[in-house]
Amino acid sequence: MADSLTGQTVELLQTLIRNECVNDGTAGSGHESRSAEVLQTFLEGPGISTERYEPTPGRASLVARIEGSDPSAPSVCLMGHTDVVPANAASWKRDPFGGELVDGEVWGRGAVDMLNLTASMAVAVRDLVRRGFRPRGDLIYFAVADEESGSAHGAQWMVDHAADAIRCDYLLTESGGVHSGSPEAPFIGVNVGEKGVAWRRLRVRGTPGHGSAPYRSDNALVKAAAVIQRLTAYSPAPRVHEMWRQQLASLHLDDDTMAELMDPARIDDALAAMPLGVARHLHACSHTTFSCNMIEGPMKHNTIPGAIDIGVDIRTLPGEDGADVERHLAEALGDLAADVEVDIVMNDPASSSRTDNPMWDALQRGVNRQFPTARLAPQMMVGFTDARIFRRLGSVAYGTGLFSPGLDAGDYASRFHGNDERIDVESLGLTTRFWLDVVTDVLG
Repeated sequence: MADSLTGQTVELLQTLIRNECVNDGTAGSGHESRSAEVLQTFLEGPGISTERYEPTPGRASLVARIEGSDPSAPSVCLMGHTDVVPANAASWKRDPFGGELVDGEVWGRGAVDMLNLTASMAVAVRDLVRRGFRPRGDLIYFAVADEESGSAHGAQWMVDHAADAIRCDYLLTESGGVHSGSPEAPFIGVNVGEKGVAWRRLRVRGTPGHGSAPYRSDNALVKAAAVIQRLTAYSPAPRVHEMWRQQLASLHLDDDTMAELMDPARIDDALAAMPLGVARHLHACSHTTFSCNMIEGPMKHNTIPGAIDIGVDIRTLPGEDGADVERHLAEALGDLAADVEVDIVMNDPASSSRTDNPMWDALQRGVNRQFPTARLAPQMMVGFTDARIFRRLGSVAYGTGLFSPGLDAGDYASRFHGNDERIDVESLGLTTRFWLDVVTDVLG
């Protein structure tokens, strides 16, 4: 049975990868309806209801539900997004949308983020239906569009227009399940919170003119370059918060390193001495960060631009709000601040869920069925997921899963939005079994 379910997850994952639901941030991209249709066909049958929601042509999400027997029992939602970020095929060893199975790994854009979980959740739900499982509370499967670009055509639209279809007590989504610590006493990461998202568009104005006569010109691109340099050089002070303490506890650090990382005055020096991959992640967990990732405007070789927009990805720590973002920008830009217009693109604060509840206990038991000595490690995610939207609805939301002990945490992290994205078949089987164990524990 376990091998059969793993095979189903592999095949469904390959199909989802090949559907090429690439979300480039525009309303006309994504095409998630392709995968919503596949998943609806995969799941539908006696004992489960399915409905598609398509707020924008081609941008469909699927909600499937096994109705519970007890209206007072808790409800559980397994949520996976179906969109993926673009991939540059020239930089990959294999076709990013081929879904190839090579040496025990499925290759393709979305194999890690997060079609592996979307597929394994669907396989687990269908297995429960076919076995005639009747949950105490509702079991919901939510295959959602547009997670990669802020959720306007997906989870946020659903909350604004059809919240009752996805409302739940507990939500399980991306992205935890990676091993850390020692082999004898491993930790399994569970994302219980995530940093805030404060995307901003910074407009810098100048005076347009002919590029052949640049003397004493008011070039918006030159000003924008100075703004980008200021933001890149800006380094807010680190901050020790509760989730930071929890994060460090699972890393198997020596006492001296732990003491340094718990001291805000010494965190930056400690990070500078660490390998880049670990340091980059821990820096993001302990600092508000600024990343200038886009530049737009009417640019031409022979024209001095009169306006340039800079897209800045700002990630905030727990407790920070819009006023803190304004303060950070003012400090970073200094005397340039008066020349910059700031538009809010996205403004979601950091969010987290408590761990003193039956779902957390069920996750621990589900992990221990396959790894008896493992302990759950609460972690903060530095990226954002649709879990933040469900937390605003009142749900307890966790990013979880269960991957192979042989999956290196650094390699795994590098595959998110990276080249040669792939996931091993062992992890697909472990995670599929994990969903079954947790759901039957909570709802059985």
